[in-house]
Formats: sequence, C-alpha cells, structure tokens
Amino acid sequence: MATKLYTLDEMKDRHIGLVGTKERDEYERKLKEDVEAYHLGEAIRKARLQQNLSQQQLGDRIGVKRAQISKIETGGNITLRTYSRVFKALGIATASIDLGGSIGKVALW
Repeated sequence: MATKLYTLDEMKDRHIGLVGTKERDEYERKLKEDVEAYHLGEAIRKARLQQNLSQQQLGDRIGVKRAQISKIETGGNITLRTYSRVFKALGIATASIDLGGSIGKVALW
C-alpha cells in the first residue's frame, strides 16, 4: 500500500485552516513577522561581526546581557526602542519606515 504524501499547503489547510479564514490569516501574518524579524536579526549579526564585536561587547554598549543580543540576532520579539539602541551602538545613524500613501517615510530615531 502506497503512502499518501501531502503538500505543505494541504497540511496548512488541514491543520490551520483554509486560506481566507481568520486562523489561517493570523498564521500567515505571524509567519511573515517572524521571517522579517529573523532577517533583521541576521543583518544586526552581520553588522556586529563586521565591527569585530562579540555579543557580550554589543550588550555592554547598550546595557543588556549577551543573551538579549542572541535573542535579537535570532529574531526574538523585542521592542523598537531596543532595536534603536542596537543600531545606534553599531553606528547606524538613522532608520526610517515607509508607511506609504500621504504619510511617506517616518524616521524611527
């Protein structure tokens, strides 16, 4: 007897909900946020390594423990204020977010 194989989308439909349902939309939104946080953490890690800083040294610069820097670099859920402190400690002078429409770009710090 052959084993039935399922696609990822079929498994998500079955276990999370169909596309367009509240559960599936929430899952997809959270997944997108997690992926974006991971990429941001990777960028921070690369910037730290380019400056030959250890996680402990970066943590000392912003007043947090090494474990917090590890959490940041792996996409952990942290505040915008903490991101701001990390970027400033790495010498990234400014950052902005594009809110689109008539609002346009807004400086984060």
